[in-house]
Formats: sequence, C-alpha cells, structure tokens
Amino acid sequence: MIDVSAYLRRIRVKIDGPPSVESLRLLHRAHVERVPYECLEIWLGRPTTVDPVESAARIISGRGGYCFHLNGAFSLLLEALGYQVTRHFGGPQHGPGDPAGADGGHLSLTVSGLPSEDNPGGGWMVDQGLGDGFHEPLPLVEGVYRQGPFSYGLRPSRAEPGGWRFDHDPRGTFLGLDFRAERAEMSAFTAMHEHLSTSPESGFVRVATVQRRDAGGVDILRGLVLTRLGDRERALIVETERDYFEMLADVFALPLDDVSPAERAKLWQRLRAAHEHWSGLRSPSVSRSRTPPRHDPSHITRAE
Repeated sequence: MIDVSAYLRRIRVKIDGPPSVESLRLLHRAHVERVPYECLEIWLGRPTTVDPVESAARIISGRGGYCFHLNGAFSLLLEALGYQVTRHFGGPQHGPGDPAGADGGHLSLTVSGLPSEDNPGGGWMVDQGLGDGFHEPLPLVEGVYRQGPFSYGLRPSRAEPGGWRFDHDPRGTFLGLDFRAERAEMSAFTAMHEHLSTSPESGFVRVATVQRRDAGGVDILRGLVLTRLGDRERALIVETERDYFEMLADVFALPLDDVSPAERAKLWQRLRAAHEHWSGLRSPSVSRSRTPPRHDPSHITRAE
C-alpha cells in the first residue's frame, strides 16, 4: 500500500533483518527528527484526510503533518516492516483545567511482541504525533522515563480503564494524554480531523505550528516565534519572508518544495497579519533575530 523503500529513504534509514527493539528505536528516532509535526496545509488552504496512505505519500514527498497523519503513516510503515501495531483512540489534556480522557483528539500507537530485558511484556508506546513528545519508544511499563533533558511518566489511565496515561515533561506544550486499550479504526478520527482543520476554535487554525524533536530538545515555531526547549532555552521572532522559509528548511527539514512562490507569499501575508494581531501581548523575553539556529541531521542511519 505504500512505497517502503521511498519512505525509508525519506527518513534516511536502512533496516536489515526482522523486527527488533533496536530497529524500532532507530525508526522512531529517525522519523521524529526528520519528519516535522506541522499544520501548514491548513494555512495553505489544502484539505487533507486521515487516510494513512495519503499521509504516507505526502511524507515521502517531503512534508509532515499532525498526529492523524504522522502516526497513521508510521503505523503503515511499521506494519510493512513486520511489526505488530495497534492504533488507539486517544486525547490530550492541555492543562489542569481540561478533563482527562480520550476524546478522539489524538491517534495513539502501540507495538507488541518485542520483549526486552527491561520490558519482558514486549509492549511499547510509539508516537510521532506529539510534536514535542518523546524521542524513543516508551515501554508499556508504569514508570518515569528520562530522555535527554526531559522526563516522562507512563501509568494506567484513570480516565480510560484498561488504557494508558502519558504524563508530559513539565515544560511540554500539553499536560498529558490518555488512550484506550482497544483497537481503533482510522474512520474514528474523521470528525475530529474535520474540526481541527476547519474550526475557528482549533489551535491549528488559529496558529501555524511546526515542531521538530531531536536528542537534545525540541524546536517549536508558533506563528513567527521560534522557541528552543531542552539543551538550551531561547526564543526569537522571524522578521522576513526569506528568513521564515529558510528556517523551515534549516531547522525543521521542511523546504516546502511543493509550495509555489505565490502560495509562499500568501502564507507569509497570513502569518504576518496573525503575528501583528498577537504582538501586543508579546513577552519581552522574545528577541528579534535574523539568524536562526541550524539543524544538524547527521544522526544514526542504519540498524543491523
């Protein structure tokens, strides 16, 4: 259903042998580092669906997406490579005032049948669709897990009996998420995807967001404000159209080769208008800079 070779070239990984924990870790790291979490199709006026085949084709062409796209496509890649993958109905909790529980706002994934010394049950939580989420798979074992500068918690869900609760690092962009134990079909997310991609109340509609995780932290671009969390902390405002698109390519591995000059100009105009509306509330700590940090993509590319 998908071009596996092209997908692996896209994330610059070579896989030899049957499914293994180490290969799963490699695939997860490579994907989260090289395929950005982004909602720019909404801002470009290009409707998408939750069809994982469509999402995989868009990723192979050089784009990203959000949870329905990234986890949908990643699940197809893992299945094609022989992994036992289950899709789950999930939902994020953005803050203490929001109720916990799975409302369909997130597609969660687990992989089973891969026991290891510290995870004899062989179940793993994998997720490409959290933006600033974890870098490597988490064992489906209750505990606290340190990855680079961030700490995450995993425990049985109180809101979804039989399911799981992921607790984000305190610096994360959301509090946590819950997902149900049973298998979910992609059609279960169609209505929520329609809401997230069209509703004026949707965060994706209100703010053009791009995120990319690496071993040392996460880069987050919300509108025209770039923030780095993790190994270093800083924020800056993108000043020009040229800087914006160079930053997408350099920091987020998102060159937007499929976007015409006219579309770029229109997108920039929308971003500037949204930023001017927001700028009156800007934090004084956000500096102005025309020199964005650059992304070094030279990471591991092979699993034996």
